[in-house]
Amino acid sequence: MEVVFFIVSASCLVVLLCVWTLLGGCMFNNVRDLLFNLFIVFLPVIIYPYLMKTDRENGYTRIIIAVVFSFTLVATMTFPVVLNGLNFDLRAVALSIGSLYGGVYVSLFLYAVVVVYRFIIDSPNQMAYIIAFLPTFLVIIWFVIRFQRLSLIQKMISSILVYASIRLISLTVYSYLIGNMSTLFNTNYPVFYGVIIVQCSISGVFVYVLETFKRNARLRGEIIRSEKMKIVSDIAASVAHEVRNPLTSVRGFIQLMGKDDLTTSNRQYYQKICLEELDRAEHIISDYLTFAKPEPEKIEVIEMKNEIDYVANVLTSYANYQNVQIIIQIEQDELLILGDKNKLRQALINIGKNSIEAMPEGGNLTFTAHSINGHVVISVGDTGIGMTKEQMNRLGTPYYSTKDKGTGLGTMVSFSIIRKMQGKIEVKSELAKGTTYMITIARLNASK
Repeated sequence: MEVVFFIVSASCLVVLLCVWTLLGGCMFNNVRDLLFNLFIVFLPVIIYPYLMKTDRENGYTRIIIAVVFSFTLVATMTFPVVLNGLNFDLRAVALSIGSLYGGVYVSLFLYAVVVVYRFIIDSPNQMAYIIAFLPTFLVIIWFVIRFQRLSLIQKMISSILVYASIRLISLTVYSYLIGNMSTLFNTNYPVFYGVIIVQCSISGVFVYVLETFKRNARLRGEIIRSEKMKIVSDIAASVAHEVRNPLTSVRGFIQLMGKDDLTTSNRQYYQKICLEELDRAEHIISDYLTFAKPEPEKIEVIEMKNEIDYVANVLTSYANYQNVQIIIQIEQDELLILGDKNKLRQALINIGKNSIEAMPEGGNLTFTAHSINGHVVISVGDTGIGMTKEQMNRLGTPYYSTKDKGTGLGTMVSFSIIRKMQGKIEVKSELAKGTTYMITIARLNASK
């Protein structure tokens, strides 16, 4: 974006210098009027990027182009540039560019705007001007039909030819109809045709800027699509990899169970491992589906003491197996929040399970909840192995886990659930000292 605006500014400056050189120096007011006309002509360039960002149908885009360029036409005709007694304006630039990018119907509308506004401002020889002006419409239509298939250089040349055709054809026919052909060969003709050349250059620069915007927009869209496809590919590859591991184990143990000399105890052991691995594969798929296609939320009032007691009861057997003691510290008064009870339970169970697994030698898992500044703060802390700063920064990203057999989906789902409840989650951790998850959610009765 900055590069394009730099090109526009530099081009305008070059045009001004060319005009100054052609005229051998001119009055300050003339330069000011010319600069104002340039600003008016390049005004659609400012609007065009926002027009490309809107996801609208082609008809809507044409309407916007017609409105913007009709405004440009009216403004340039209202404030012409006077050089050595001759009036110049940049209406033909707006007319040619608006027609080329808007199409036949936009071109017809812009021609009507020029004719009608010229009648409103009471310009002389109206009928002669219309007769001289209409043949240029055929020239524009010829270029409009082919314009979108051209390359950048060809489009710039086409815009210059269209502008030159409009100026020279209309001027020649108009001068002939009013009986004043000497205008084309008066003493000021070097200035006259020099300004036309400069205006042709402006038309070419205008097309270059618009095409640069279009090219950058296409590249940006391709980059976004590529990134989305990469994310989809990474997720698909990760899920396939994580699911393939337990399935490979199941396949191997099923083959072992087919041996004739297998003892009953080994058969039962292999069957147990097969079921555990299948459960692990199901858990991976369930976590992925929860994140990729979440179920509709059921919003209700949640009393945090009851929910923490429920989560602690669910985790008790697993905690006992890992030699972990669960401690609950909650204020006596009601701590009410608003959200989906089942999803909050899922988030707390995932976090609690991760905390238990972070204490392979046993330890304490502490649930606390208290109210502060109109919010409920739920803390889940462990005395486990802790995490490094780099690990904490990556926590919650897809398929990142500190566990050897982890997928990272459970943590990602938990973080997503908390954010959807308009809450925030912070993680504090030190190696060999433990990790604390602090969840902050707005309290329902905060105003009481």
